[in-house]
Amino acid sequence: MATLLLVRHGQSAWNLENRFTGWWDVDLSAQGEDEAHQAGRLLAEEGLLPDVAHTSVLTRAIRTLNILQEEMGRLWIPVHRHWRLNERHYGGLTGLDKAETRDRYGDEQFRLWRRSYDVPPPPLEPGSAYDVSADPRYVPGVVPRTECLADVVVRMVPYWYDAIAPDLLAGKVVLVAAHGNSLRALIKHLDQMDGETVSKLEIPTGVPIVYELDKGLQPLQAGGRWLGDPEAVAAATEAVRRQGQRA
Repeated sequence: MATLLLVRHGQSAWNLENRFTGWWDVDLSAQGEDEAHQAGRLLAEEGLLPDVAHTSVLTRAIRTLNILQEEMGRLWIPVHRHWRLNERHYGGLTGLDKAETRDRYGDEQFRLWRRSYDVPPPPLEPGSAYDVSADPRYVPGVVPRTECLADVVVRMVPYWYDAIAPDLLAGKVVLVAAHGNSLRALIKHLDQMDGETVSKLEIPTGVPIVYELDKGLQPLQAGGRWLGDPEAVAAATEAVRRQGQRA
């Protein structure tokens, strides 16, 4: 049996401001740091200590992983960072307030851009202040102009086979600290979800998800096991679902 630990990064500064973030690099909020500490404590209390970790190249995921490692006394384990675990690129929505976007374009268009499986937002305009194509952490041609979740699945699955799966097959406990959409893509692959089902999946920040996998890396329990108080997890999940709605 193999053990895979998944954690969406803690609340970021732009999560707090209810803005589309994507590949734009923002830090954790104070609440996000607290969420990461709590997630690390939950994993440590369960005795779920990773042998190796994988994360994206974005600060909010990297710092979440650092905090998780501190809480678990696991700062010494190998860490692999890759852009294939980045959040979905929100294209021309990057930086926009979600509620204002919903008001401007309407409920249905907002839903399609935010949660449909295969409808990407408008592409980021050339010369945008949020264009990261020249960022030194990326090789030329890697950065997309926009992505839907289907695009994230396409770019994430090779990393699963090339990097994460080999660690699991070697008997290691593997921790992945990433983003809402890269984790949704991974869960879709693990649980063999269709596009409609995964489009309804919400993953709150800082909630550990534990997958036990058989020798063929098939989940023993669909959806994994979510750690933490069930009522608090449910409330956090509903808060993610309601993003873009005005109070």
